[in-house]
Amino acid sequence: MARFLIGKTLVHESPEGMLSGRIVETEGYPPGDAASHAFRGKTNRNQTLFLGPGHCYVYFTYGSSFMVNVSSEEAGIGAGVLLRALEPLEGIEIMQRNRKNASVRDLTRGPGRLAQALQIDKRYDGVDLFAKGTLWLGTPARRTGRIATSIRIGITREVDRKRRFFEVGNPNVSGPRALSLS
Repeated sequence: MARFLIGKTLVHESPEGMLSGRIVETEGYPPGDAASHAFRGKTNRNQTLFLGPGHCYVYFTYGSSFMVNVSSEEAGIGAGVLLRALEPLEGIEIMQRNRKNASVRDLTRGPGRLAQALQIDKRYDGVDLFAKGTLWLGTPARRTGRIATSIRIGITREVDRKRRFFEVGNPNVSGPRALSLS
């Protein structure tokens, strides 16, 4: 599902207005992946990863950032996809206020920035992103460019796995430049 999500649109109908962006970078955490939050089984924190495909799994990390994921396997099997970066489409001015006037390039470049810009927090954990509501996944905004893979960013287990997917040449892709030159 990590590759499948590239090009899809993440939409949030916030109280301030419509916020959306085209997904340009993801990381996959399939069943059995030691770096996955689901690896050691179902808990209160990670139960959304076990709901079936398309549910929003939101968690707080590093003491300051929410991370947005999408559950990716059939119900009962824990796995997910981390949304790492978006290309902002709608509500850019609102996103800039949410991110303290960050440049358009940096608004949603990185998973913590993405959640902050789109005002996604723990309240959205468990939301079915395949059903249109206040937060959902839409069809591609435009044709996706070439998709490449690399190792994932910021993990300490299964570091050699190429489970990061990104649109080549998109300026909104996060991470070290060397990883995005594939």
